[in-house]
Amino acid sequence: MCLAIPGRLLMVDDGDSIVRTGRVDFGGVTKTARIGCYVLVHAGFALNVIDEREAEITLGYIAEMAQYDENDESDE
Repeated sequence: MCLAIPGRLLMVDDGDSIVRTGRVDFGGVTKTARIGCYVLVHAGFALNVIDEREAEITLGYIAEMAQYDENDESDE
């Protein structure tokens, strides 16, 4: 089992690596962490960084729900 621990992003390393990293503060302990390309956003705030696979799955579910919504509207 994995445990995710919230941390405060201090800076993003703009190096030339394919995988972006950043410095994260975990209550006084600072570590380097990989930063993904997708974030979950609510009310204008990025709540969570997620990987590309998780983003694609979620976007697929949203597209599927939109199809059901379109079908419901055409039945009226």
